[in-house]
Amino acid sequence: QVQLVESGGGAAQAGGSLTLSCAASGDTRNSFMGWFRQAPEKEREGVAAIVPDDTTNYADSVKGRFTISRDKAKNTLTLQMNSLQPEDTAMYYCAATAPFLHTPFSWVRPLSSGEYKYWGQGTQVTVSS
Repeated sequence: QVQLVESGGGAAQAGGSLTLSCAASGDTRNSFMGWFRQAPEKEREGVAAIVPDDTTNYADSVKGRFTISRDKAKNTLTLQMNSLQPEDTAMYYCAATAPFLHTPFSWVRPLSSGEYKYWGQGTQVTVSS
């Protein structure tokens, strides 16, 4: 069983930065981990994901602005968000898949919420213009 707790959300001005952190309990070494967001009246969307081999994936809307990283020793996941825009306003969720031990990573869709089994409670990010 994996539990995820996000922190670091808050308010920022357009062009500013925020860093989100996710503390995981349980074994996530062989799991994909990702950040998703959901704005009011919109569907949840994948923002960034990191594969067990540390390959990263980003939504086009955040490429070049957001950076995902993980510390396997501390079992933490981080999302550095720069050049924030009002359209980045949303609830941000940390997520982890079940372990992938035999499935080729290429078979997994890293930014698809359906791939993820464990979810945090979310942290709000609000960007004002």
